[in-house]
Amino acid sequence: MKFRLHLTFLLFSVFITMARSQTGLNLDVVKSYPFPNELTAAATGSRIAWAFNEQGQRNIYVAEGPDFSARRLTNYVQDDGQELSSVALSPDGKWVIYVRGGDHGSNWGDELPVNPTFSPTPPKVQIWAVPFSGGEPKALGEGEEPVISPKSDKVAFAKGGQIYTAPIDGSASPVMLFSARGTNGSPVWSPDGSRLAFQSNRVDHSFIGVFTDAKTPISWIDPQYKRDSSPRWSPDGKKLVFVRANGLGGKPDSILVRKHIPWSIVTAEVSTGQAKTLWTAPKTLSGSVPNTHGGTNLHWAADRIVFLSYQDGWPHLYSLTEQGGKPLLLTPGNFMCEHIQLSADGKSLVFAANAGTDPLDIDRRHVVKVSVSQADMKVMTPGAGLEWFPVLTGDGQTLAFVSATAQRPPLPCVMPANGGTIKLLATDRLPANYPAADLVTPKQVVFKSSDGVTVHCQLFEKAGGSAKKPAIIYVHGGPPRQMLLGWNYSDYYANAYAMNQYLASRGFVVLSVNYRLGIGYGYEFHNAKNGGSNGASEYLDIKAAGEWLAKQSQIDPKRIGIYGGSYGGFLTALALGRDSKLFAVGVDIHGVHDRTVERARSLVLPDQYERAPDADRALEVAWKSSPVAYVNTWKSPVLFIHGDDDRNVRFSQSTDLVRRLEELGVPMETMVIVDDTHHFMMHANQVKVNKAIAAFFEKKL
Repeated sequence: MKFRLHLTFLLFSVFITMARSQTGLNLDVVKSYPFPNELTAAATGSRIAWAFNEQGQRNIYVAEGPDFSARRLTNYVQDDGQELSSVALSPDGKWVIYVRGGDHGSNWGDELPVNPTFSPTPPKVQIWAVPFSGGEPKALGEGEEPVISPKSDKVAFAKGGQIYTAPIDGSASPVMLFSARGTNGSPVWSPDGSRLAFQSNRVDHSFIGVFTDAKTPISWIDPQYKRDSSPRWSPDGKKLVFVRANGLGGKPDSILVRKHIPWSIVTAEVSTGQAKTLWTAPKTLSGSVPNTHGGTNLHWAADRIVFLSYQDGWPHLYSLTEQGGKPLLLTPGNFMCEHIQLSADGKSLVFAANAGTDPLDIDRRHVVKVSVSQADMKVMTPGAGLEWFPVLTGDGQTLAFVSATAQRPPLPCVMPANGGTIKLLATDRLPANYPAADLVTPKQVVFKSSDGVTVHCQLFEKAGGSAKKPAIIYVHGGPPRQMLLGWNYSDYYANAYAMNQYLASRGFVVLSVNYRLGIGYGYEFHNAKNGGSNGASEYLDIKAAGEWLAKQSQIDPKRIGIYGGSYGGFLTALALGRDSKLFAVGVDIHGVHDRTVERARSLVLPDQYERAPDADRALEVAWKSSPVAYVNTWKSPVLFIHGDDDRNVRFSQSTDLVRRLEELGVPMETMVIVDDTHHFMMHANQVKVNKAIAAFFEKKL
């Protein structure tokens, strides 16, 4: 009897193991990871704060040295789609401020409320303050772009194109500081908190203004026929430095030809407004205005002016004296710098970079530290992990950042500022049943496209399985993004990483493609010839990825699918239209489908006599770069998914393509996410989308 029971139990255990290996991971559990962002530090002391998204419940967490025990400050317990952004600590560390609501990753309308729960009373986009020691959050007013005074007593913010202030403790209603023409924003306090610099955007030009008080007229700093931006104060508060680019206008130029976009760094005496050009970018393509995270990343450090430039082919940090001269390259090497932060004492910078001694580091992120006055950069977190969003505490003793591996989801952590042991924070927020050990380690894949461009990918594949497996291409959005050999620092792409892991657990081989126009591989890759509306050359990389998969011995070449969101949706649709024989099925999530929409009239019928010499040709190329141009050769089944409050890609892009394919009888399924945005702000909506993607692939492949 005991033998029979033991044998029955053994067989049952084998059955459960086999069933688990066949069914893969549980998607709800895979999506249960917390996601930290908005990591920040006070200008004094050892206090840090961040936002945590725990299955749609977004809250502010804080920690303080020396133990850095994580503590939750707010109590938002609903999955209601209300993001937390612009998290900041007051210089004295006593207050945390944040913006709740909106969708600040949008191309337009980021300040508008998001209401995916269909509440009859729509939410507001508000600035809040909460004591670091604990207590009820206090609403300071509706607005965005909040910045705290150096005195830690009040907050300036933008609302409706004007600048307001409010006491940080919420003791009084906000007041408008001034009324000025244009859209006024990007406020920056002077070091003593007595004045406020800001940018006044006036469409074809913009000015830098300085507000002092209600009795003193606004000072306009060297107003020109230019677009001035990014004002930064000198440590003594006597000068400003800012970025100057050309104003709009001039003779219409060729659209299809790549051209230099000039910019310069200008300093000015605040008292007189007298300005001088400190440095002008090289007149080369790579010398153009940088378009990676933070743009020029301008800072006035303790005794140097620091900025980022692509001039040597990589987005690197440089510094200048306030007298100008030749910039000092702080970060030589073939890697990019992003998420750049200046230390409180102004003497050093910390940033994330795909740098290190391991050849695989080109597809990772590590924390790097460098002085502002010498090229002494040091990779602080070498190894096989991934680290980003670094900040130095105000006392200069601790380096805080977010850390992940290929298996463990991102968590905030700290280490001594000069290096040492890393301590993970808030580990109790990761669910006890999270299947980190069951996630595969993606493998780096490198190949060349048909025109010779080198393309990096990540391959997700579970050991074992059938002799001929179905495969899926994943195409990221952006396009200036880079998928990594582990979790991503963007919540949108962390979701994609989790989804690729889930699909791999279900027996699919997944290849995530870092196609040209993406970041991480230098200027020419990021700003590729004939890309986007000028020819969609990036599609060559997607096709090459499909062909690479088809040649692998373990892949069934007749069962290759493709999916992606945003720009990834565009390339998915292009693949299904151009190459249905290669891509058997696809899922297009809020993709762009007609690249002539909203630009045709400005090209061929501009509001002026002149037009670009290649306007007709540019319009034709844009059409041939669009999925709608290939509907007649589209045969593969497709699932369309789109939120109808999308503020990055208009919902009409999907409505139009669906109608075209319906008329041709192309097999399709559709899903509309009502009143949610491009980023699926509700956790439940994102899980719903993920389950639909997986179900569609399992049914079709």
